[in-house]
Amino acid sequence: MEASLAKAPKRRLMSLDALRGFDMFWILGGEALFAGLLTWSSWQGWKWADAQMHHSQWHGFTFYDLIFPLFIFLSGVALGLSPKRLDKLPIAQRMPLYKHSVKRLFLLLFFGVLYNHGWGTGAPVAIDEVRYASVLGRIAFAWFFAAMLVWHTSLRTQIFVTLGILIAYGLLQLFMPFPGGAAGVFTPQGTINAYVDTHFLPGISYQNRPLDPEGILSTIPAVANAMAGVFVGHFIVKEHKKGEWTKVAYLLLAGAVILALGWLVDLVIPVNKDLWTSSFALVTTGWSIILLAVFYALVDVLKWQKIAFPFVVIGCNAIIIYLASSLVNWKYTAQSLFGGVVTSFPVAAQPLIGVIALLFVQWLVLYWMYKRDIFIKV
Repeated sequence: MEASLAKAPKRRLMSLDALRGFDMFWILGGEALFAGLLTWSSWQGWKWADAQMHHSQWHGFTFYDLIFPLFIFLSGVALGLSPKRLDKLPIAQRMPLYKHSVKRLFLLLFFGVLYNHGWGTGAPVAIDEVRYASVLGRIAFAWFFAAMLVWHTSLRTQIFVTLGILIAYGLLQLFMPFPGGAAGVFTPQGTINAYVDTHFLPGISYQNRPLDPEGILSTIPAVANAMAGVFVGHFIVKEHKKGEWTKVAYLLLAGAVILALGWLVDLVIPVNKDLWTSSFALVTTGWSIILLAVFYALVDVLKWQKIAFPFVVIGCNAIIIYLASSLVNWKYTAQSLFGGVVTSFPVAAQPLIGVIALLFVQWLVLYWMYKRDIFIKV
């Protein structure tokens, strides 16, 4: 056991950083590329691609809906690559990891609040006017509870708990009555999630809606996304007697099966990001596994690492650049540096060149950090 734990940290997958960077790329401004391409070329195929760069209005699924759960999944993969059982260790040996996990939890919660009130608006003085629910907060809770499971339970228990979370959450939404509402309602105002957020979520909700997309109940199934990542990490880190391509095939098959299961559950519980329904957790887990399998094959098996390098640079400082996307006016910086270059292009091409300039400025900052081994981890 000790020998395997000693080897685990060495198995740092470049594909993990590359996929994390690919995930963040779209948040940093990549989502506007297809709109720029549509303006430039007028090819209607870009219109479909651009539609994938926006969240679903309610039920349904787009590529942009995958970005958030994919990040949670990847945090679980990192846990699974170097699993540690702490429950049998003396308390003195556990405390450093416990302290780190609690510190990480509260730092991400704080950064989440900071991100919410960025964009030049400033955090309100009144604590009841602050939005505490956040993307980083959900990542924090999902990782924290996944870590507690990994550190204190067997793999078998972890699997049962993960399945239990998805089943229990689905049953809760389908059959749990609540004051002033009816069970099994999946409308923005009528779901049990909206009731819980309205009555128990501290501060304000997103745009003061009854339902917060990062609310209380919908954080629970996100733990399942993280745990799915843990299981994949367990699988990847072990040597397979039939070779790496067998691993890739198994991952693709597992992803496809889970994806199909998610859309099957959609017949009863609709795929919905704001509610983070069990079907949504399954669909996003399926796609997350498929994407990781593709990146693992290209980057770690075929060794196409030069192609993946631009995404690796982003993935190595993903949290800090995400936070900076709220606190730093990158558009102003890009305009200051490359505004003249952008306007030198034909008018139809300027939106596309503007997006490329925005991405390039952010990437240069990350590259500067990468070359100097500045990796800000939380």
